[in-house]
Amino acid sequence: MTELKNDRFLRALMRQPVDRTPIWIMRQAGRYLPEYRATRSQAGDFMSLCKNTELACEVTMQPLERFELDAAILFSDILTIPDAMGLGLYFAEGEGPKFRKPVRTEKDIEQLEVINTASDLTYVTDAVSTIRRELNGRVPLIGFSGSPWTLATYMIEGQSSKDFARAKTMLYTQPELLHQLLDKLALSVIDYLNAQIASGAQAVQIFDTWGGVLSHAAYREFSLAYMQKIVAGLNTESEGRKVPVILFTKGGGQWLSSMADTGCDCLGLDWSTNIGVARQTVGDRVALQGNMDPSVLRGSDESIRAEVGTILNSFGQGPGHVFNLGHGITPDIDPQKVKVLVDAVQSQSEAQ
Repeated sequence: MTELKNDRFLRALMRQPVDRTPIWIMRQAGRYLPEYRATRSQAGDFMSLCKNTELACEVTMQPLERFELDAAILFSDILTIPDAMGLGLYFAEGEGPKFRKPVRTEKDIEQLEVINTASDLTYVTDAVSTIRRELNGRVPLIGFSGSPWTLATYMIEGQSSKDFARAKTMLYTQPELLHQLLDKLALSVIDYLNAQIASGAQAVQIFDTWGGVLSHAAYREFSLAYMQKIVAGLNTESEGRKVPVILFTKGGGQWLSSMADTGCDCLGLDWSTNIGVARQTVGDRVALQGNMDPSVLRGSDESIRAEVGTILNSFGQGPGHVFNLGHGITPDIDPQKVKVLVDAVQSQSEAQ
């Protein structure tokens, strides 16, 4: 494989010295970019865009042409695994993802099979290898998956939810059934991420978007335990280099110490956790990624620069920080504000 010209992101994940704090942005390829909207229109719909190798590569590269980012992230969706399990994923305009065949009964779960990425999700691995070729060593490529609990919530509810009533009902009335589903999902995620790594992903992130809706005990049993199983099952050496693993639980600030014990290399933080406090909590066990509120990008250039300074100063000196938003960038953001953010991170972290 081509030698990596900018490994700042990977070095920071491994808590090695860097010349400045690296930055990438969750959903950096997305609807806030006019060029993305044009390509998505060309594809016809979101899933057609995901499944078109050349177009998925094109939109992955688009933010790198605009901004001096330190990593690319595979353009895909966290719900590819349940879709490959036959649940019929589709996207309703203005309503987000939905499944034609949600999982509600013991029979539904028994009929699910652990995915074989090589045969079930070739469009994802094709995209990974195509993007790596196109990057040509420019920056590292991040692969990703949803966490088992997060995937399960969509599969049980049939769509996104405000209260997760069906998923939580299963958790408290049929916990053994939910464990059966989560185990199949964990095995599928292991296969999926290992296939991405084999195809060229140089770091992987597990998005536990809905772990924060669980109680303390339920989080450990139904979310964290399965992410730990995944971390243990990953092939984290590729091309003669370590493949770092990032765990991100939105709303998971109270579990950082336990998350750090999973064996992951980095923890993603949302904006509700002070990054300095998080660093004191985890010590030198893991790197930290985050954690600016995406809404700051609606503010003035001065307020963006000030918030960047606050976060950098809160983390403090020393290695192990990847700058990011605390969740995905929203479609209403002006791309010029993103440039202000990237430039501020670069200039202010170089000065530290």
